[in-house]
Amino acid sequence: MSGPEENVEPAQLAPAAKAELDRAFEEFYRAHLRDVYSYAYYRVGNHHDAEDLTEQAFLQAYRHFDRARRESDGRPLRPWLIRIAHNLASNYYRDRSRRPQTPLDSADPIATKHDTEDLVAGREELRQVMANLQALSDDRREALIMRFALGMDNREIARALGRSDGATKVLIHRAIKQLQEEMGRDDTDG
Repeated sequence: MSGPEENVEPAQLAPAAKAELDRAFEEFYRAHLRDVYSYAYYRVGNHHDAEDLTEQAFLQAYRHFDRARRESDGRPLRPWLIRIAHNLASNYYRDRSRRPQTPLDSADPIATKHDTEDLVAGREELRQVMANLQALSDDRREALIMRFALGMDNREIARALGRSDGATKVLIHRAIKQLQEEMGRDDTDG
């Protein structure tokens, strides 16, 4: 599909068309901001960099939003947006060796009241899961983050990762199995 309007920047659209595009993008942004931020946070492990990646993902999405809507054939654009965040996070990891790494050192407070022992156990379990997630290969870690942190279904994950539905199902199964094995090793080591 190749038309003259395919490479039109949003700023070059007619005022009415730009206003409609901006309204649609604002809805898209509101609907997916939490997902993109959560994905970025689970990938990079700190709030500051997750906010930066989220902003970059939406800026990039805005530049290509009109074309993406036309080419989507009515399919949801969420996997496309997560793919943008995925690519930005991959670039982040490539570039990370040039600057110091900030470890994930605390979890957000739990909204409901629990006793201190429950809080400590919950935070320790979260630390274990996060540490073991880092031991997984990039594609397995990505699939688990998309599935469990973002609640994406297998088809959305397949689109976001550029894989077939079957390959994605196998990837998630193997990732869960490996994470369970890693968690089991932690239990026997400690």
